[in-house]
Amino acid sequence: MTGIGLCGRWLYVLSAVGFALAASDAGCSKYSNMTCEQCLINVTCLWCSSTKECLEYPVRNILPPSSLCKLSAARWGVCWVNFEALIIAMSVVGGALIIGLCVCCCCCCKKKKSRKPDKEDERIARQNEQRRVRQEERRAEMKTRHDEIRKKYGLFKGDNAYTRFEN
Repeated sequence: MTGIGLCGRWLYVLSAVGFALAASDAGCSKYSNMTCEQCLINVTCLWCSSTKECLEYPVRNILPPSSLCKLSAARWGVCWVNFEALIIAMSVVGGALIIGLCVCCCCCCKKKKSRKPDKEDERIARQNEQRRVRQEERRAEMKTRHDEIRKKYGLFKGDNAYTRFEN
């Protein structure tokens, strides 16, 4: 019983869709030889300005075929934009977005690379640290040697250089 009800519902839906499609087709052709604005009130309609016909928009195709209407004469949605201008504008905007995205990706990759120290930079930093450590060792050695020489000749200055001589 429910299977028949479901089948009946599907038949009703399909017949309603078919009726709507037939009504919309008749709806567009009745606006032929009128104005573009009157034709484009219905969003399923396409206005061909060269023939002044209101046609059903071919939804199976992205763009209307040239046999139906030339792209430069086809209007859909608004009367002041033809399909050629729309295609060119969309291509320019799409190309600009793609180029902008590529530039952003390149800049981000460059910044990531510059943040991370390079192997060469690490090697140079290691060498500089080794030189600094060797220089400090040499400086300490020289200071000890100079202190020994001062001590040997009595020139060594102790903690207090102003002590009294005691004989």
